[in-house]
Amino acid sequence: CEKEPSSYMWIYILLGNMLRGIGETPITPLGISYLDDFAKEEDVPVYVACLHTIAMLGPMFGFLLGSLCAKLYVDIGFVDLGSITITPQDSRWVGAWWLGFLIAGVTSFLSAIPFCFLPKSLKKPEETSKAKTRYGLLENMGAARKTIPPEKSRKWSLILKDFCASLKKVLGNRMYFTFLCCSLLQFSSFIGFLTYKPKYMEQQYGQSTSKSNFLIGLTSLPPVSIGIFLGGLIMKKYKMSIIGATKFAFTMSFFAYVFTLLHFFVGCENNVVAGMTVSYE
Repeated sequence: CEKEPSSYMWIYILLGNMLRGIGETPITPLGISYLDDFAKEEDVPVYVACLHTIAMLGPMFGFLLGSLCAKLYVDIGFVDLGSITITPQDSRWVGAWWLGFLIAGVTSFLSAIPFCFLPKSLKKPEETSKAKTRYGLLENMGAARKTIPPEKSRKWSLILKDFCASLKKVLGNRMYFTFLCCSLLQFSSFIGFLTYKPKYMEQQYGQSTSKSNFLIGLTSLPPVSIGIFLGGLIMKKYKMSIIGATKFAFTMSFFAYVFTLLHFFVGCENNVVAGMTVSYE
């Protein structure tokens, strides 16, 4: 047996994704907290919906960019493209998967620059009763922090103890825990759907990788974005409480699962594979 050539490029991809995750993590929780603290109560659902809608448009453009990169040969710029005899429809074709990382990385870096010009401290919110209460709470917390020793001087055991207590309190909230379980189920199904649907389209319908990514980005994600935005508008119009929003989310999720069950009635015949669907004879 000949030793196959090995590459350590996966380490750079792993580290790059870790850094990207660290940089992206504060945007959603801090952004939603900022909107909840400084926006009017009836406008928060719309603003949060806009935030999530934009977050869903990103993967859509990512699929479209992936479709474009998949049409280009993997070694573009290093080999003579005229000497390549295979086409994107060939199973041996490998697209320029690495090009998307470069384009997305440069775009993320440029979009992060404006954050450097944000003020260190935010302006005092509008003089509403809710804003006054929340701002006063923040001021009290800030005064309390001055009496607490810096984080560096605190022992790790105390930090871990506080973290465990906070985690227990959050998970003890039945509504939040139920919402967390529902989110896990939804994202698990959604991730699997996006992961395997392009490969399914390639195998069952004979589509190229480029066209499969293009169709996924064009048909799957825009409806989700529209749904998130419409949900925010409905919550704003009817001024739903937490219980009302929970009932609304349950009803919509139930209908979504009912429609999803229709996938079981749509399919194609299995391909003829020797030793699996037919005998070798």
